[in-house]
Amino acid sequence: MFTGIVTAIGTVQTVLDQGDRILRIAVDWDCKDIPIGASISHSGICLTVTSTSDHSFDVAASAETMRVTTLGKWDVGDAVNLERALCVGDELGGHIVSGHVDGLATVQSIQPVGDSHCVWLRAPETLARFVAPKGSVALDGVSLTVNEVNGSDFSINVIDHTWTVTTFGRLEVGQEMNMEIDMLARYVARLAESGSYEV
Repeated sequence: MFTGIVTAIGTVQTVLDQGDRILRIAVDWDCKDIPIGASISHSGICLTVTSTSDHSFDVAASAETMRVTTLGKWDVGDAVNLERALCVGDELGGHIVSGHVDGLATVQSIQPVGDSHCVWLRAPETLARFVAPKGSVALDGVSLTVNEVNGSDFSINVIDHTWTVTTFGRLEVGQEMNMEIDMLARYVARLAESGSYEV
């Protein structure tokens, strides 16, 4: 589990296809302290560490992961948001994020508003019903609050700090982002479908 609070930006150092795709991620961490088998969120995708060196580590991604996330398009030099897995007792600064991507949202517009940025995105139709004003959503591993919703489109407000310390400062119109819907919204919808709960 994660919180959607990014703690570092990593850089894809190497990409090797040998059955699975093996990526080496460079980051300003002491990576030798990361246990083999540890889970790390990479722009919202939970991946398992398979080896480490001083300031880099390797992870493996399956063909399915590459198909349903942005990872299949990652190349050497690309930046990724990183978050270590949540430990019992850690501060929950964002919201509960599993690192399992539900779909890809597409950036529709980016508008500076004061020191912040208002970003409109389009969710896949299958996920739009889970997005509600003032609800939570994770985009490329970042926990955010939904501002407005208009059909399948929704907006978020990204403060300057988040814009600076994550990959959001590199966003472009038309870019796809890994989207994970709020876990609570998923279960409420499931209960409503089963007739066990009325909304």
